[in-house]
Amino acid sequence: MVNQSSPMCFLLLGFSEHPALERTLFMVVFTSYLLTLMLVNLWGPKTISFLGCSVQLFIFLSLGTTECILLTVMAFDRYVAVCQPLHYATIIHPRLCWQLASVAWVIGLVESVVQILSTLCLPFCPHRQVDDFVCEVPALIRLSCGDTSYNEIQMAVASVFILVVPLSLILVSYGAITRAVLRINSTKGRRKAFGTCSSHLTVVTLFYSSVIAVYLQPKNPYAQERGKFFGLFYAVGTPLLNPLIYTLRNKEVTRALRRLLGKEMGAA
Repeated sequence: MVNQSSPMCFLLLGFSEHPALERTLFMVVFTSYLLTLMLVNLWGPKTISFLGCSVQLFIFLSLGTTECILLTVMAFDRYVAVCQPLHYATIIHPRLCWQLASVAWVIGLVESVVQILSTLCLPFCPHRQVDDFVCEVPALIRLSCGDTSYNEIQMAVASVFILVVPLSLILVSYGAITRAVLRINSTKGRRKAFGTCSSHLTVVTLFYSSVIAVYLQPKNPYAQERGKFFGLFYAVGTPLLNPLIYTLRNKEVTRALRRLLGKEMGAA
């Protein structure tokens, strides 16, 4: 309530008469606000301190590596759910889930520390112009004026263990899932089995296609320029789409969203 004795105080009603609409608008504006924090780096060259670049590099590497491992763990979860449904509760128990998640985070932290220590110790060129919109390992390696053979080999080995091996395990899991689904006689059962995996498979495709384009690109100007666009999608597009992909596959969320939109359109 407004204090009547204070003539300089006002009460902004906004959309208070439509609480459901307020929640929807809050999420939309909040998402847009988060995007503007990244958009600052897209408008002309920006200066970033050595510490800021180190922190940014650590966050990108640790979260990216962790997601690679977690997507592999989720593929194993889908494999057990489809191929061994009667043993799912026995195999995928809470303790195993905690252990696999912990391993993924530890690998992410270790990988980021190793990459950062070797990358930031390089002798960088005096102009210090990073040909990217964020501090990434490939861009910092290109900035070096010294011998980068060790760093390139290290990045290649890390890419094999963090990208190629997990992606291969995911493909093997989905190969087994496909064979199991094709043995199902019921069309409804096949649709349900594929629906269980569709969200995860979509996220895997978006994530790995962009990350591979950034870290396994050939050495030429066209590939480097293309890598920046894929890097932007990897940094902004994938995290933005992940919640939508997973939640919209949930029937309860879809029905609630339809009721909300229908209610607001009816009220309007």
